[in-house]
Amino acid sequence: MLTACLPGWSLERIAAFAAEQGYERLEVAVWPDTGSRDFEAAHLPVATFTESDAAATREVLDRYGLEISALAYYENNLHHDTDHRAAVKEHLFHAVDAAAMLGVPSVGTFVGRDNTLSVRENMALGDRVLPELVEYAGERGVRLIVENCVMEGWHPDGYPGNLAYSPELWHWVTGLGFGLNWDPSHLTWIGIDPVETILPFAEHIVHAQAKDVELFPRKRDEYGFFGKVDKGDDPWDMGWWRFRVPGRGVVDWPHVVDRLYEAGFTGTLSVEHEDPLWGGTDDKVLEGLRIAHRTLRPLIARES
Repeated sequence: MLTACLPGWSLERIAAFAAEQGYERLEVAVWPDTGSRDFEAAHLPVATFTESDAAATREVLDRYGLEISALAYYENNLHHDTDHRAAVKEHLFHAVDAAAMLGVPSVGTFVGRDNTLSVRENMALGDRVLPELVEYAGERGVRLIVENCVMEGWHPDGYPGNLAYSPELWHWVTGLGFGLNWDPSHLTWIGIDPVETILPFAEHIVHAQAKDVELFPRKRDEYGFFGKVDKGDDPWDMGWWRFRVPGRGVVDWPHVVDRLYEAGFTGTLSVEHEDPLWGGTDDKVLEGLRIAHRTLRPLIARES
């Protein structure tokens, strides 16, 4: 499970819950602090991380029988403000350094987007600035993985704010050396069958996130594919779909998991909880995580 849904909890408290519930691994959120978005959390101090911190973290994990599948810092590596972009890169490097100390194989991030440029211009920019990130991680034995979240809230008109949203762009992303943190929920609402994307990219799907989505086609008939024009104070309110925990949306999880097995996937399927119905209070978030576990656990073979 991705720890970002419990930003006010310590890593140890999350580990205790996760182990009791039956989770086996944590995808640990490592933003600099708990930010303005619901899916940010700071569960390890990677900017100042020491070997002593690593030893203390390993002790917590060992006590609860857990592993860390990846560190999570999903920010805009192509931001138009070069100072902001530099700050994102610096913290991403801190996350990589912490992962190397902990023996964690992957760090998750976004490609992002410069909203002042076209997609093609962004790809040219990415060709210049992104290889450095991949190389820094690789030199430390860590793989950078990119989630295919559309990040429509990063764009003023609801267009993709993270240029790893489609298989067409995955060819470019993986060509730069990134792995994929594959998430079916984002593919579903943009009209791509997630199951059909697994086999063609099997060698690049390093990690997978389990998030569902609920669609409201009649509302789409009102707002259109790009969502509401007037989103009020919530740039993420598209008006015709919402994220759900696995089992409460339209993603076909038995088919997804079966196809991952067919592809030879041996990585982690990590619950990413952004369900508004099971959010707002810690108790609701915990119940959402329980629902997700009950949905997915029967589908996944236990390790011998």
